[in-house]
Amino acid sequence: MQGRQHEYWVYILASRRNGTLYTGVTNDIVRRVWEHREGLVPGFTSRYGVKTLVWCEEYRYVNDAIAREKAIKSWPRQWKINLIEKDNPNWDDLFDDIL
Repeated sequence: MQGRQHEYWVYILASRRNGTLYTGVTNDIVRRVWEHREGLVPGFTSRYGVKTLVWCEEYRYVNDAIAREKAIKSWPRQWKINLIEKDNPNWDDLFDDIL
């Protein structure tokens, strides 16, 4: 019997290129980014207009995703920018890519 495979995501949203950044973790990347984009998540992202998905990474296990999120949150800002620009040098909105 095979267990159900889960997917978890660590993601970074930005208000604009080199703007305000937000790092989060979710088990439903499409739903969660949509909620941020629509301003349905009260707090930091809605207050600062952080709506553009600029980076994401998938994990099978929630503990791995949470550990990665915590690590990224502890990084200096420039490391986060480098992570984004490694795969997304133009800071394109990746939302359509995950649909």
